[in-house]
Amino acid sequence: MPFADVRRHFTVRSAIVENPDGRITVEVAYALPQRQRIIEVTVPNGTSAFDAVLQSGIAQAFPDIDLATASMGIFSKPLDGKALPLPQDYRLKPHDRVEIYRPLLIDPKEARLARAAKVKAAKKLSGN
Repeated sequence: MPFADVRRHFTVRSAIVENPDGRITVEVAYALPQRQRIIEVTVPNGTSAFDAVLQSGIAQAFPDIDLATASMGIFSKPLDGKALPLPQDYRLKPHDRVEIYRPLLIDPKEARLARAAKVKAAKKLSGN
């Protein structure tokens, strides 16, 4: 059965959780529309997401990042203190990817209202 092989593969991969010296490998990611970067970092077990971002040096590659106010997440799940702890409190697991999010340029509700107004104006001009 092909699914049994896939499950066995993932089980073996997840069993390899850390280096013998107690360090784990994680990724730190940041993206702009024209440029993206993922940096692999080896950190001590128990390192916070925020500390891994600092150790990655990604702020030097992207000077516009304000780490004090930047939103972060793990695999698209926000580190907001609700479902997951804040970046300073979240302890990384092996192979986690810390994502640094850019602030929104426009509120999504405002963007929807603007699009709806544009469609309404276009319909009015076409006579519908």
